[in-house]
Amino acid sequence: MLKDKIAVVTGGTRGIGFAIVEEFLKENARVVLFGSREESATKAVDKIKKENPDAKVEGAWPDLSDFNSIQDEINKIVEKYGRIDILVNNAGVSDNVSVYEYTAEKFADVMELNVNGVFNTTLATLPTMKKQGGGSIINTSSMVTKFGQTLGVAYPTSKFAVNGLTISLARELGPDNIRVNAVAPGITNTDMVKNLPDEQIKPLINMIPMRRIGEAEDIAKAVAFLASDNASFITGEILRVDGAMIV
Repeated sequence: MLKDKIAVVTGGTRGIGFAIVEEFLKENARVVLFGSREESATKAVDKIKKENPDAKVEGAWPDLSDFNSIQDEINKIVEKYGRIDILVNNAGVSDNVSVYEYTAEKFADVMELNVNGVFNTTLATLPTMKKQGGGSIINTSSMVTKFGQTLGVAYPTSKFAVNGLTISLARELGPDNIRVNAVAPGITNTDMVKNLPDEQIKPLINMIPMRRIGEAEDIAKAVAFLASDNASFITGEILRVDGAMIV
């Protein structure tokens, strides 16, 4: 679906982000994965190359809170490949702290990565997409934008903001043939979930009509579809990938 597309995936070193990178590579895209550190980005690329030495993947580690750092990296990619067809804004941090234990600084830290990081990377990429005649942007949202959560208020707040950004940019950028969508994962079998005890996981599974939690690959395939030309008339969509979870 993505043959010869140039894709950038933030938060691409582990979990859902890493699965997205792998899925894009299966679909014959060329991928630049962004990590928070040189060590994590290099490790992720090495892992992929070990299994597939011919994989068209490389790593980078710009500071997503620093627009100039992101712009410099985007400029390097454009200089090297001439275009960016797909941007996946996946990097983010979760939170489960009581509001009584919050500080203004902690709230700002979550918003900095989960909202400002998405906007910064998008802003740095848009001129290239407009110049080349279009592109696809996919943001990682969350099921918490439907249900909220009982702790860690900054996280759902940030994801509600991502939804607003997604829908508004889709309307603004439609005339430039730039599509903007989001995927909202439900409970997904990442490292964090794997570490939960059975007594916490089983009640969650019972709230999912499909009677299983999602796999990172489930999310990755949805992202790949939205990134592809098969979704050429889909924009402004917040796609739930949660097995119809009921709370």
